[in-house]
Amino acid sequence: MTDTIDHQESPGARAAAPTAPDTPPNAPTTPSSGAADLIARCEAAATAGQAPTRDDALAVLGLSDADTVAAVAAAGRLRRATYANTVKMNFLVNLKSGLCPEDCHYCSQRRGSEAGIMTYRTVGADVVADAAERAVRAGAARVCLVASGRGPTDNEVEQVADAVLAVRDAHPGLEVCACLGLLADGQAERLADAGVDAYNHNLNTSEAHYGDICETHGFDDRVATVEAAKHAGLSPCSGALFGMGETDDDVVDVGFFLRGLDPDSVPINFLIPVDGTPMAGRWELTPQRCLRILALYRFLFPTTEIRIAGGREVHLRSVQGLALEVANSIFVGDYLTTEGQAANADLQLLADWGFEPLELPACEAHDGAGDPGPPGSSTVPSGEDAGRELVRIRRRGVGSDVPPNA
Repeated sequence: MTDTIDHQESPGARAAAPTAPDTPPNAPTTPSSGAADLIARCEAAATAGQAPTRDDALAVLGLSDADTVAAVAAAGRLRRATYANTVKMNFLVNLKSGLCPEDCHYCSQRRGSEAGIMTYRTVGADVVADAAERAVRAGAARVCLVASGRGPTDNEVEQVADAVLAVRDAHPGLEVCACLGLLADGQAERLADAGVDAYNHNLNTSEAHYGDICETHGFDDRVATVEAAKHAGLSPCSGALFGMGETDDDVVDVGFFLRGLDPDSVPINFLIPVDGTPMAGRWELTPQRCLRILALYRFLFPTTEIRIAGGREVHLRSVQGLALEVANSIFVGDYLTTEGQAANADLQLLADWGFEPLELPACEAHDGAGDPGPPGSSTVPSGEDAGRELVRIRRRGVGSDVPPNA
């Protein structure tokens, strides 16, 4: 059941949104008067450490495409006030793939999945150490160790502890985040003792909508795990997944709930509707919709790390750089069961937009590491076809004989 770094595949808006171009429309240089007032209120509230009103939060999601860029600009001022032009790079390691008994509708690792993903049991510490080495070479400041399943056994927690020790021996400064599902009593404390820095467990959607995306566990279960991790001294990492049929009310509800949990980092996932899952074919999101969600969450979390997680390449496409004006963290390399864009392409994206990787190890050179992508990847399709062409089941990295995308 792991999270959306977890299982990367996320939610959206109840009715399918119309297909939009990959690039922002030719908008006027200033937003409409009503939109300008709305955006100014949201920015002022965030600067004062306050959340926008519920009505204003909903209005941000309802902005026109023409006014969306102005919201991004305002959110970007908040982002740069705390993080300047830095972007934190994170790297996923899928410790155990597939074989999950949970029924999360968005997830390609769920029970009954027909997605054709790689499946394997928990890999050894040597495999994790090798992946961490590649993560550092790709510019990552944090490695995220993720395992499928409802939650770990005590033995699996010990396996993770061994892996963390191997990572720490090689790269003492590399942050380690774990994402193992629902935690039993004492497991968060054991992970903290082992040297894990953070724990990810996404809420994914609102409490009201949760029963529509999963029936084998509930919203409260997820909240309890985030609180247990925080109580054990682990840095709480919790976000949401969009594009799963949620309404604007759901987007706002989960945002306000997350704000109450006060996580240190908030991953924003966009559903990858993988064939063979119940949410296959759900292409509800547009690049502009994603930008509005990101802007709203920056207004809600003005000084918190916001990470664009799963679905970045698929849904933001050619506006990924614009999204980084709002978010300050991304995953480099591949996701849990689907491929990301080439690691060197992520570094190029940052350079093109004037961003710099955070805590890039000075001793590691970037020599073009990473798969340049499939033949023909320079073509730029649009709309739903653009997303579909970017969804590729992961066949490289941990669990395979092919080097990872790093």
